[in-house]
Amino acid sequence: MGEMKDFQCTYENSAGISGEVTEGLNLTFPDAYLHRDTMAALSKALKEHDNAAFCELPFCHTVEAEAMGGIINYGNEMTGPRAKEYICTAPEELLKLPEIDFAAGRIHEVLMACKMLKEEGEHVVMQVSGPFTILNVLIDAKYVFKAMRKKPELMKEVFRKLGGEIFKFMEEAKRYGADLISYADSSGGLNILGPKMAEQVVKDFTYEFLKRAETLADDRTMILLCPKTTFALLGTEKASFREHKLSGPMAYGEGCIEMTGKVKIAGQMCIKNVGYQLENAVLKEVVLV
Repeated sequence: MGEMKDFQCTYENSAGISGEVTEGLNLTFPDAYLHRDTMAALSKALKEHDNAAFCELPFCHTVEAEAMGGIINYGNEMTGPRAKEYICTAPEELLKLPEIDFAAGRIHEVLMACKMLKEEGEHVVMQVSGPFTILNVLIDAKYVFKAMRKKPELMKEVFRKLGGEIFKFMEEAKRYGADLISYADSSGGLNILGPKMAEQVVKDFTYEFLKRAETLADDRTMILLCPKTTFALLGTEKASFREHKLSGPMAYGEGCIEMTGKVKIAGQMCIKNVGYQLENAVLKEVVLV
């Protein structure tokens, strides 16, 4: 195995929206987080405020868990939606949670907001959460880590179930017009799991899941990875970088848009770092082995 490195992310706990963004939009919170039209308006305002090349949805990492029964505190414009209380006390209960209904609830509103933005000519990044991030909303992490040590086969089933729901969300995001589908699971990063468990997660889940997710990439869709996931794949020798020359120096998000159709998976930088410049005019593709 190669050296397992971590990516020092400053965005993983970010939530809420600056008052500078919402000023003049005449929105009330947390109601604005719940409806397609207000979601679309917020996303466009964020894009303009950040001078980004794309609109981003949703504004938290709780949408998938809520759609599986999780209880959410919707917060306000300063804090954003977050977990309210756990609904499971044992990993076995996770297997009994319902499948996501993409035609109902807040997750449907997110998809409809994506469709609205796409119809208005915007590029849309759909943020999709990984299993540890989803589990953080549903169950105390201590039960997850204990089960990973004591009941590894049970946790493989849990990850298989969650992986299926995440993939379906990615499929729906593509169907509703998302150009860039961003997969992140900072709650399962090296800094939390440690090298041994992080390596096991790549081998038992992440690699095979992303091989499946890669099939969604085409001439109008790219898969983006959180650099924490990229580094885990590189460190376990499950992926390598391939360089692609851009038309010139540009922001990372602009580079991803330019390379859509030529690159299946990108992940050298966090897509939330909208100011990050590819000064050498090179985008690195993540190539799964």
